[in-house]
Amino acid sequence: MSSAAVGPQARNSLFGSLKDALAAASRDDTVPAAAGSAVSVSATPPPMPVMPDMAAKVAEALAATGEPQNGAPGASPSAADAAREVKGAPRPLDQSMAEADRPPTTRVFRSPQKPATEEPARTSLVRGKQQVKRGVFETDPVVGWLVIVGGPGIGQYRPIFEGNNTVGRAAGNRIAIDFGDDAISGEEQAYIRYDSSDRSFLFVPNLAKTNVVSLNDRRPTAAVALQAMDVITMGRTQLVFVPFCGAEFDWSALADG
Repeated sequence: MSSAAVGPQARNSLFGSLKDALAAASRDDTVPAAAGSAVSVSATPPPMPVMPDMAAKVAEALAATGEPQNGAPGASPSAADAAREVKGAPRPLDQSMAEADRPPTTRVFRSPQKPATEEPARTSLVRGKQQVKRGVFETDPVVGWLVIVGGPGIGQYRPIFEGNNTVGRAAGNRIAIDFGDDAISGEEQAYIRYDSSDRSFLFVPNLAKTNVVSLNDRRPTAAVALQAMDVITMGRTQLVFVPFCGAEFDWSALADG
């Protein structure tokens, strides 16, 4: 059909129908039909424009955190998580609890160094010979002992002094063996001498006496050198010689005080 065959009334009717269709397409609500039925005519809403500044902040926040969404590896964060990162909002509860389970970080705080102070003196142990000062002797120094190992007075001892010592039963002897043995002469039955010049001991029997004196298994008739643990027999008494001075020590070796 040509346009010349269409009359003015037909064209007006065609344009009117086209206008009605366009008007119906532009409306969002439902237009009721004349026959009592509802015809839903709606248009798809256009997408919301994204602000350039907001998109840039979201991208930076995602790049800085580097954390996947909801703890899933490789998952992209949601728009809500990205908005929280940008605004500084707290993270979801599950992420906060995960961070709370992490062990605490230990921090070391160093106190300022105190100025060095002098250490208190410590007690030191010194071994070996010590320098001993010699004072003034109030009595004659002891150079050895006679220890009674047999007869009356067993277990007792008598000191030997420097120089010449008389041995007898009477109290006037320098070495008095007065334990009740009457076989020992009362006065000077023998002599024990210590010479500090050569640090030696001598036993000298008194041959003027009739009482017999023995040194170990011998009966000396002259001066005999005494050695440590020699046994001297007088009457029924046995005495053991125990030296204190000798080659290793003498009182003269001490420094004068």
